[in-house]
Amino acid sequence: MYQVLSFFNLIFKSVHELYVRAFNYNKYVAGVGFSVLITFVLFSIMVILIALGDSGMRDDTSVKLADIVMPEREIDTFMTEVDKPEKPEEQPEDIAQPELDLAPLTGIDVSMAKPKPAFQAGGSFFRDGEYIPLFKVVPIYPRRALERGTMGYALVKFTITDTGSVENPEIVEGYCSRQNPDDPDAEFRPCSMFNSATQRAALKLKYKPKIVDGKAVAVDGVLHSFKYVLDEAS
Repeated sequence: MYQVLSFFNLIFKSVHELYVRAFNYNKYVAGVGFSVLITFVLFSIMVILIALGDSGMRDDTSVKLADIVMPEREIDTFMTEVDKPEKPEEQPEDIAQPELDLAPLTGIDVSMAKPKPAFQAGGSFFRDGEYIPLFKVVPIYPRRALERGTMGYALVKFTITDTGSVENPEIVEGYCSRQNPDDPDAEFRPCSMFNSATQRAALKLKYKPKIVDGKAVAVDGVLHSFKYVLDEAS
């Protein structure tokens, strides 16, 4: 490798000295001559590369299949003549329908009394009443509380609309405990660990709205409590 580099270095120095001498003599002649030299070198390298590429190509020894030509064949038919179907027999004459005496009956009352609607006026179709819970969801247990084994409850206040849905849930209070919230001896401390899950669950509640004078009305300030109890401790 070192010998190859030395050879190229020697050639480069010789060409450089020759170019400097020619340039000192006449710069135009030196430029043209150097351009011709570079073009000749590049052309020689291109010819060598093309020759090397052609020598590396292998001859195609694959077997080519000849084109297959199907001979023309005549198709023989098994049925040359088809027997025509026989004419159908004549249809029988229409059977005479019996004559019926459709004279109206006399002396018999065939009219029916019209039914009277059993409808009593007065009152409202919708009966007045308070809102009634129809659908309750189980809130998603917060992961942080689940990992720490924390239980508790949260009290939420919201509005029941005239369609029975829930709006504007607000947390009133929230408490956490290491014990079951239903245990009388459980000790609670204020916390906000269950607030977000409680608000999301409250928005999914469904109620039968309150009816006043036959119309559904909204109810504000409705309180609802969600308890969070672990299965192992319940």
